[in-house]
Amino acid sequence: MAITLAVDCMGGDHGPSVTLPAIIEFLRHDSDCAAILVGREELLRAQAENVAVEFGRRLSIRHASEIVEMDEAVASALRGKKDSSMRVAVDLVKEGIADAAVSAGNTGALMAVSRFVLKTLPGIDRPAICSILPSQKGATYVLDLGANVDCSPEHLLQFGIMGSSLVAALEHKQRPTVGLLNIGEEAIKGNEAVKRASDLLRATDLNFVGNVEGNDIFKGTADVVVCDGFVGNVTLKASEGLAHMIGAGLKQEFSRNIFTKLAGLVAMPVLRSFRLRFDPRRYNGASLLGLRGIVVKSHGSADQVAFRYALEKAAEEARQHLPEAIAERMAAVADPRSRSPGGAGGATPGHSQ
Repeated sequence: MAITLAVDCMGGDHGPSVTLPAIIEFLRHDSDCAAILVGREELLRAQAENVAVEFGRRLSIRHASEIVEMDEAVASALRGKKDSSMRVAVDLVKEGIADAAVSAGNTGALMAVSRFVLKTLPGIDRPAICSILPSQKGATYVLDLGANVDCSPEHLLQFGIMGSSLVAALEHKQRPTVGLLNIGEEAIKGNEAVKRASDLLRATDLNFVGNVEGNDIFKGTADVVVCDGFVGNVTLKASEGLAHMIGAGLKQEFSRNIFTKLAGLVAMPVLRSFRLRFDPRRYNGASLLGLRGIVVKSHGSADQVAFRYALEKAAEEARQHLPEAIAERMAAVADPRSRSPGGAGGATPGHSQ
């Protein structure tokens, strides 16, 4: 069955100059998908005219007269711009016309609009933002990354269930490991909310490995790392800053003189391989989990390559029916009798390592 994505073409720092070429490349490489371009029809129609025949019904346009600015207040976007490209894209998911929505727009506005339009799944109090950080073993999924600054132990438990379901769907791992971000591995460490969350996670059939520290994210100690939105957002921004500093530092060192430039030429194959392995564009696309529909948030400054990765992530979540998988796992936790040995989170109650 074809997957249809509703794409907010006007959001982000670059708008259609990035989103439209990314959509075209995505459709060329995935013949089972279709895209609805959401934004100012006259502008999008003019830019998509050359490829209209190539994709036929797989590419359509839905007019939206307004744009949510990157620095716009959440209340303004939610109440004052009901015909924004962001809102219309999410509405298409609500109406069942699209299987997922993708936007590079204002994160706070996208979360507010998505929660208002789609509502949360049964058993989910708050949606969470989940994204991927590279690790020595591949990648680590971290949530929440800023949607919820203050979290109760029950919220952290819900994040663990949602993150585990996401990894099971996208990485096809039957029992993803889940860790709770803390200031130490010992059970006595952390505040009361974290300690209680650890007890709750351990009491489920999730593959809970206990507390993990910040460096464990990049070691790949757990497939999923759970934390509140304040800590998660600080971790994410610190990681982005560190990656930028390392890249800039290497460039400076190899540009100091003729000898370092020659050394740079010799090391070029290794540097290219390193850059490809840890290219942040490959990890673009944060999932808004816990909603009755699929919404993926691209980085606002994403280029064509990065935005295409966000589109691919949204399509895969739709193929794997992610909201239904999360709802099933939540129901299993609410009613332990319904837990099955083949579930995404595993089968051994209280399992930890």
